[in-house]
Amino acid sequence: MTRTSNFSMMTGLWLGAAAAFLLLQGCGTPTATVSNNALPFEEAIAVATDGLVQQTRRIAGMPAMLAKVEAKVNKHAVVLDPTLDAGSGQQTAATQQLDRAVTERMTKNFEQIEVLPFRAANLAKAEYLLTGTLVRVQAAYRLNLALVDIKGGTVVAQSSALARQDTVDMKPLPYYRDSPVVIKDPVIDGYVRTSALTPGQKADRTYLDRISTATVINDATNLYNAAQYQEALGQYRSALATPAGEQIRVLNGIYLSYIKLGQMQEAEAAFGRVVAFGIAYNQLGVKFLFNPGSTEFWSDPNISSAYGMWLRQIARESGAAKVCMNIVGHTSKTGSEQTNDALSLKRATYIKQRLTSESPEVGSRTRPQGMGYKENIVGSGTDDLVDAPDRRVEFKIRDCRA
Repeated sequence: MTRTSNFSMMTGLWLGAAAAFLLLQGCGTPTATVSNNALPFEEAIAVATDGLVQQTRRIAGMPAMLAKVEAKVNKHAVVLDPTLDAGSGQQTAATQQLDRAVTERMTKNFEQIEVLPFRAANLAKAEYLLTGTLVRVQAAYRLNLALVDIKGGTVVAQSSALARQDTVDMKPLPYYRDSPVVIKDPVIDGYVRTSALTPGQKADRTYLDRISTATVINDATNLYNAAQYQEALGQYRSALATPAGEQIRVLNGIYLSYIKLGQMQEAEAAFGRVVAFGIAYNQLGVKFLFNPGSTEFWSDPNISSAYGMWLRQIARESGAAKVCMNIVGHTSKTGSEQTNDALSLKRATYIKQRLTSESPEVGSRTRPQGMGYKENIVGSGTDDLVDAPDRRVEFKIRDCRA
């Protein structure tokens, strides 16, 4: 028998043993790994990534030579859906860093893993979908990673680690920084839930059913972040044309692109669609920024010049829907609770007055309410771009008879 034949036979035996081992390994469900020691962000990423992959290393426990053969023959393709801040639904400098570091570590340290770009074509050939979130917990951020079997829709591995707050940069990327509304809808909520599920649980169906459209939205948002506004507009329109395209991220992206292109009439119509969507799903949080401690809109016209148009469209769309609303003011976590409760109510009352001037009928159907910082989304108290979602005004649909 030739040396080549001997090698082929040995390889066959190795792979046969590997197949038997994989079958045995598949009988159990991995246990999520959790680290509760607050680490620098880069170290927390390493701990979470390694913990995730170790749960799915089907070659664990095999002889080193056999493991290498299996890894080379049977690469496991993973598609990373860009990670998010769980509270706000935003992509930030930190989530961008997380995406990059996880991809690099998986590619470098685990030769059985192949990380593919977030593209529709890659979803069709990948085995796993990777999701991740950062969750603020006191003076730290909980990093959650989940690996989902794309065909079965089941979470096969989940890990988490704790990162020190002072090592995490949560400044939002341009799309989210410029957004007039808080980007949270059932799709984002489903993504966040999926990232925290334990192995064996089913990933959120609303999120998974719209994953192909999410790849188009991601391309559009990357173009917007790169200041390629005309191209971004085209991609957002392409996303909107898909069956699952009517999402707050898409409608908002169309509005933002028109604004950057200076097409104000089209931008106003697009913002009207954002408002109508928010009213329909009772999730409309608008980021009106006020001067500190006052009910006057932010003095910089580059920020506040669109507010009149926003109010006009809120009045128009809520009037057309004939809904009654609570106008809920929120503040960031700076100052006393009593001061912030009073300030948030004053700001909500001011928005009601502005809506009444646009439409007395709408004004009669609204009721101001102040929440202070009780329902912070970010909770950092930094009073900058990071916690802008905390300084929002929400429009909550209520029963007109109440």
